[in-house]
Amino acid sequence: MLVQRSEPVSLPETTGSFQVGRRTYEWTDTPRRDPYSNGPRRLAVWLWYPVAKDTTGRRVQYAPGEWSGLHLKAPTSLFQGPFDTFQDRALDRVAVAPGRFPVVVLLPGMGLSAPMYAALAEDLASHGYLVAGVTPTYSANLTVLGGQTVESKPEANPPNLGESTEGAKQVGDHLVGVWAADARFAAGMVAKELPNSVDSTIGPSYVGHSFGGAASLEACRLDARCAAAVDLDGIQFGDVVTKGVKAPILLLGADDSCITSVCGPDAKNDHDRDRALSLLKASTGTAWCATVPGTRHFNFTDYGAYYLAYPLRRFLPLGSVHPRHALTVTNGYVNTFLSHAIYKTAASGAPACKS
Repeated sequence: MLVQRSEPVSLPETTGSFQVGRRTYEWTDTPRRDPYSNGPRRLAVWLWYPVAKDTTGRRVQYAPGEWSGLHLKAPTSLFQGPFDTFQDRALDRVAVAPGRFPVVVLLPGMGLSAPMYAALAEDLASHGYLVAGVTPTYSANLTVLGGQTVESKPEANPPNLGESTEGAKQVGDHLVGVWAADARFAAGMVAKELPNSVDSTIGPSYVGHSFGGAASLEACRLDARCAAAVDLDGIQFGDVVTKGVKAPILLLGADDSCITSVCGPDAKNDHDRDRALSLLKASTGTAWCATVPGTRHFNFTDYGAYYLAYPLRRFLPLGSVHPRHALTVTNGYVNTFLSHAIYKTAASGAPACKS
């Protein structure tokens, strides 16, 4: 096992026509008070973007500096490959490719951080999107601001979100509004940071995993310019459940999930199905729903690309499908959906939802 851990492992190859660059930012939403601290809301945002094919430069580190704390802690860390040998193909702070591109805001699952979705972010960027990965401060187990690690707080990372209780619903409904505001702020900041690279004729799209998927739907509901929203295996929360979304949406679930309104073959209960049915009934845009066979909750994250020894792989919520294949399927769904929603391309055999 130790020999295997020392061998280089890489993110999956991107499938678009562009190379990919990456920059990191710290942005402050000055008018908005952070509900979990005594100051304005501060966010760490990673930006992945398209780069011309002939561009050369230094490759980024997957988790530089204090972000290396995203690695699992001892003794569990013995079963995970090190980040310093994990190869990332993105180029560090090189020029954005000529042209104008749509903005996609990417939100992680509860407790996770945006860098842990680089496989999806880089594939989207290779297809011509400016992808802003937001790490919601105090909800993520780790973010980095001002060179210092910031850990989660119980009120921003509640342990009961997965419960089918009214209390859990109320907590989730409040918190999803905070995350949706983070997402909308980030979308606006990309346009300010890269005014010559953003296609201002197209509104932002919101993509998220788990609780980030719920927040993506809510952000899209609140943003009149929203072009599309994607929920990757996330139980829905907030007003969007009853008010719906006007823009096209994609609900992509795991085998043990009911978030698409149709429970997967391994689902143990169906209490999430009613929320999805309500969302779909209230929404007026095109809705796609699909389940990725053989997947569990973490198959939508970079855990599908890490080296994980067998004991750890069994412990984590990863399904029977080959993890890298699950990432390929997910990326394919998201890219095809966004292309259809934004550019009105043909999508034969699109998985329409049943509501």
